[in-house]
Amino acid sequence: MKLNDKGLLVVISGPSGVGKGTVRKALFDMPNHNLTYSISMTTRKIRPGEKDGREYYFVSKEEFEDRIKKGLFLEHAEFVGNYYGTPLDKVNEQLEEGKEVVLEIEVNGALQVKEKVPDCVMIFIVPPSKQDLYDRLTSRGTESEEIIRQRVEKANKEFKVAPKYDYIVVNDEVSNAADRIMAIIRAEHAKTSRSIHKYYELIGENDENE
Repeated sequence: MKLNDKGLLVVISGPSGVGKGTVRKALFDMPNHNLTYSISMTTRKIRPGEKDGREYYFVSKEEFEDRIKKGLFLEHAEFVGNYYGTPLDKVNEQLEEGKEVVLEIEVNGALQVKEKVPDCVMIFIVPPSKQDLYDRLTSRGTESEEIIRQRVEKANKEFKVAPKYDYIVVNDEVSNAADRIMAIIRAEHAKTSRSIHKYYELIGENDENE
């Protein structure tokens, strides 16, 4: 029996190249879950193998900026000349349906979400080492050395933000990282702060202070 009917907002974040997307896909491949992925919107160019509405919603810079003015994002950030953001309406609908809404976003956006939704579950994905992160970035083969240098510099700054997250998960093996995140989600549902009201209803207790 789940005492917390409302879904959790789960933020998976970390430096670029740490493998957030790979871990998230492994998490969703696990059986018996109620996870739903919140697809972000971006102005960056679509990469080979990607599809609009699957990896991202790809829009123009003008359309994105118009949405910012209308307050239609839970969070948004700009990096290397491109915008990234989370559509607010979709997230709220899914949470009310009791789904665990998973956001896979950059650090700046994650901190914005924490401010707006204090009870979200913040998970910071880290590599086993900085060398491992560099190797992952270069193995993509989709970006110039200058862009990779910028991402490494940004990652060094983002590592210092880790204390603001609720959990740190090392992506040493993808399956292990996914298992750890699923364990975190299950534990969060059992937290007293999330489940006590439903528990009192079940036992017919009106005065929660007794």
